[in-house]
Parts: sequence; C-alpha cells; structure tokens
Amino acid sequence: MKDIMRKKTRIVVKVGTSTLTNELGNSNLRRMEHLSRVLSDIQNSGNEVILVSSGAIAVGANKMHLPEKPTEIRMKQAAAAVGQCENMFLYDKFFGYYGKTVAQILFTADDLKQEEKKENLTNTIEALLEQGIIPIVNENDSVSYSEIESEDKLFSDNDVLSAVVAVLSRADWLIILSDIDGFYDRDPRLYKNARLIGRIEVIDDDVFHLAGGAGSRRGTGGMRTKVQAADLATASGIDTLVVNGKDPDILYDVMDKQKHVGTLFVAKH
Repeated sequence: MKDIMRKKTRIVVKVGTSTLTNELGNSNLRRMEHLSRVLSDIQNSGNEVILVSSGAIAVGANKMHLPEKPTEIRMKQAAAAVGQCENMFLYDKFFGYYGKTVAQILFTADDLKQEEKKENLTNTIEALLEQGIIPIVNENDSVSYSEIESEDKLFSDNDVLSAVVAVLSRADWLIILSDIDGFYDRDPRLYKNARLIGRIEVIDDDVFHLAGGAGSRRGTGGMRTKVQAADLATASGIDTLVVNGKDPDILYDVMDKQKHVGTLFVAKH
C-alpha cells in the first residue's frame, strides 16, 4: 500500500541497451543527455525519480575495443565493470548539467533472497529520494554469474529488475522505455498490419502468448519480459507503461496525461 503521507508522484523509469547505444555500439550521448534533462525536469516538477539503466556490457565491450560481444563469462563481467563505470560517468555529467545529484545502486537476484539486504536496499533508495537524489539502478553483472549466463535471465535486460525496484520503492508508476511504441497484437517488425494495444486490464495467458517466448520471432518485439515486469508491478498496485524511448520527451506526455501513448497495463487495486 502506498504511503498516504507521501504527496509526490514516484516513478521508476527503465531504459534499455538499445536506447542507450547506437548502431555502432557506442553510447548514444544525445539520447542520454536528453533523457537526463527530461528526468531532471520531471523531478523539478515535484516528482521523485528512479532510473533503472541497462547497457553496461555493451558499452564496456565497445570501450574495451572488443571485436564482438563477449561470450566468455569472465569477459562479460569485465565488460560490465568497464561499462558501468562509463555509464555512471556520463549520467553524473549529464544530470549535473541540470543541478542533479545521482547515486549508483547495484544488486543481484541473490540479494533479494535475504530480508536484511532487501530492507537495506529499500532504506537506501528511500533515503536518497528524501534528499532529492536520483538513484540509478542496475544489476551487478560483474559478480552475478547466474544472471549473466542464463538464457532466461530473471532480470532480463532489467525489465523485471525495474518492476522489482518499483515494488520495493512503492512507486506510483513504472515506465519502460522500449525500442517500439508499445505492446502489439503481433510483431510490428514482421507484420505491417500489427495493431498497437493501448490498454491491457488483465495480464492473462492470452497476453503472454502474444508476447511469445524468450527471443521468439513470434513475439511482439521482445515483449515477453516486459509483460513479466508489468505482471509483477501491477499485482502490487503499480500502473505500468511501455512506450517508445527514442524520444525521451514522451515522458512529458505520460506525466501530463494529456496524450495517450504506448501501452498501459492497469494496476490491480
């Protein structure tokens, strides 16, 4: 249950690797700066913001001048260590342009299995938000073996991680920035007549079937893990939106509620 004494709207925004990097694998500086500016402006409007950010392995591999994405676990974890440092450097720089302080939070799925660690994580996020600091959360890929190696990752490029963060922080909204406009009745990359579904009241077997399996070309553009995230968040009373993150200004439409964008997964109350 949300804290009735808290007046500010608390949002968790998840941004994925495809949004943060360009086709060459380099950091998409324009988009990172734009996202930082929009989130800073949203916080200036009296809201609380938590950013869940992917991209560490991809950015790290590029900065290490690796010829291709690493496949060895030790190289993946090395790339994650380099990339996380680079991402936080850029976020600190870009958010700093707008007078914002950011903080890095890294954790693994195993951390959530221990009540003490989970409580500490929740308390840390709460303390940062109280101080007007924007937490930037990612999975700790440099030490997480099971997640980085699994074909069916629990946190799945941070989609499910963002839902976990939203639940732990008792957020009002979870907004997942995707590389397509939302949840379609079929993959819009394969079918020109694919129809965007603007609102989903119930996440049932039919919805999961439309989303497809892990990496399935039959899915609706990599939506399975986003549906999993929405299922987790909405069960805790958190409205979840999947929108196109190509232009971060879309977050203004979400916050102003003057224009319907993306797909809304309605919270269960």
